[in-house]
This record gives sequence, structure tokens and C-alpha cells, in this order.
Amino acid sequence: MMRWVLWGALLMLAACAGSTEGASERQKEAAQMQEQEKADYAIVIHGGAGTILRENMTPEREKAYRDALNAALDVGEQILQEGGSSADAVEQTIIFMENSPLFNAGKGAVFTSEGKNELDAAFMSGNDLNAGAVGGLTNVKNPIRAARAVMEKSKHVLLTGQGAERFATEQGLDTVPADYFYTEDRWNALQRALQKENQGTGALLPADYKYGTVGCVALDKAGNITAGTSTGGMTNKRYNRFGDVPVIGAGTYANNATCGVSCTGHGEYFIRYAVAHDLNALMAYKGWPLDKAANHIIFEKLKPAGGGGGLIALDAYGNVTMPFNTAGMYRGYAKPGEREVGIFGEE
Repeated sequence: MMRWVLWGALLMLAACAGSTEGASERQKEAAQMQEQEKADYAIVIHGGAGTILRENMTPEREKAYRDALNAALDVGEQILQEGGSSADAVEQTIIFMENSPLFNAGKGAVFTSEGKNELDAAFMSGNDLNAGAVGGLTNVKNPIRAARAVMEKSKHVLLTGQGAERFATEQGLDTVPADYFYTEDRWNALQRALQKENQGTGALLPADYKYGTVGCVALDKAGNITAGTSTGGMTNKRYNRFGDVPVIGAGTYANNATCGVSCTGHGEYFIRYAVAHDLNALMAYKGWPLDKAANHIIFEKLKPAGGGGGLIALDAYGNVTMPFNTAGMYRGYAKPGEREVGIFGEE
């Protein structure tokens, strides 16, 4: 009997030690967060992830991407420096990227199996957790504007197809003919995908496929976080497929108390794992710092499951993280005295 009592006591001591150790780690992380200085503002962007290898990119094309990323950061950072809202910074930054043929959003959107362009976008305010999203747009020049309009000027969160287009028209947003979205690179990518499919390889995507999306998260001087994401979806997609972008909590999320997130990757996985909200939850419920939570999701959850991609995020202090488990991700961030732009891994 005495042996069992002693054994039980030892187990309790071990459990208490483990609990104390865990509590100590959480207290240490909380103390580190409290000691942080809040950045005056911060902005982080991405332009998609995937098989982006240095050996497959010419110096001229690499320069074009780096210049575009820096120019996009310039747009948002100027707004934030002048005391503008994170919502305006996110919208205008993404509009710049949507208007560039380099990225799979807006002008540079990929083609569906039917040779069409179907665009999705999402917008979320961390101040009040309000959100708006659109899916399957075919004639709206800048889908991110439509997503913000849904958030601010409708009672809904997600509008799709012809209804979303009618709403965008009623809001006075710019519409364009279908051929506005045509680019030779995207059309050729579809042809390669269709050729492989016809050859019976089962491949729906070209070998140089990228998880094309653009995203931006910003923290303004008032402490408000906004997140936005826009995409042309997946090359050769069928059946009006949506990925994670217009699904709030999967590809986009913002909460002033924790973080703002924009994702890029194989959308089906990001939906299943509710990636954007999961980052928020790890910070809110476990007290994890931003970088720890983001890396856990990308490398310890998604990668073992086969989900390729990455995310960008920032927290209430202006800390930034940009993890990805693919060969590369177009990315960059800026805050007072700091700027970084990257494409490939280990930069």
C-alpha cells in the first residue's frame, strides 16, 4: 500500500514539475512580449509562393519582381507614415499588385480550364472583426476594392459570381472586358497544364506552378491591423472552384488583440486547417508569440500533411513573420528604419 502511495506522490510531483515548466515558459514568453516596443507602423506583403528557384529566373525577371515588391511597399508605407489607416494602406498596396501582370491577381490572373479568369479577394479589419470577401469575379478590375466594399457597405461577408459583380457595379467600382486580364505567360501556363492533362499524366498544373496570390497586412499609428488577400486562383481550375482566399479564417484574418494574416498556398489545405484563424488562436489561447505560432503551422502542421505554401503576418507590436515551406515566396516588409524584400529561400 505504501508503495502505491509513494508512486502516486512521485507522479504528482512529476506532473507538477511539467506543469511548472510549461507555465514558466509561458511566463517567459509573456514577459518578452511585454518588454517589446511597439513599432510606429508596419506593413508586410506577399506575391505568392511555390517552386520559385533562382536557377529558373533570369536576372532581368528577378529585378522586375524585386522592383515591384519594393514599389508595392512604397505605396502602403507612405500612407502609414502620413498617419493614414491600415485599411487604406492594405487596399492601395494590393491594388498596385493587382495591376501588375507579374502576380496572380487582377491583371496577372491565371486561367481556368475553360480559358477564363475568375478572381477572389478578402478584406478584414482587426479593429471590429468585420470582414468582406468576393469570389468568382470576371469583370471587376480590382477585386480587393469589391471585398472592402462588401465589408463596409453590405450586411454580408461573402458574395460570389454575378451577384458579387452586380454589387460591385452598384458601388461604382471599375469593370473591364474579359481580355483585360489576358497575359501571354498565364495563357501559356494553361496550355502546358492542358497538354499534360491530355497526355494522361494526371497533372493539372504546369511544372513551374506557383501558389499565386497577393496579400498585405498593415498596422497603423492608431494600432489598427488590417489584412487583405487577392488571387486569380489555381491554373486550370474547374467547377467555379474557390481556394482559401475568400474564406475568412482560412486565407485571411485580422484581430487587433493578436495579429493580421494573409496566406498563399494550396488553398484546399489552408481551408481544412483554418490556417489564418489558427495563428490567431495559438496567440490568443496559448499565448504564443507571432513567429513561434506561424512557424508551427507552416512547418509542423501543413508540411507533414502535404500542404505547400506560406503566410505573412504581423502582431500588435509590429513584429513581422513570413514563413513558407516551398522553394520560394515573393515577400517583403517595411517599418520605421527597416525594409526587407525576398524571393528565394534562405535570403
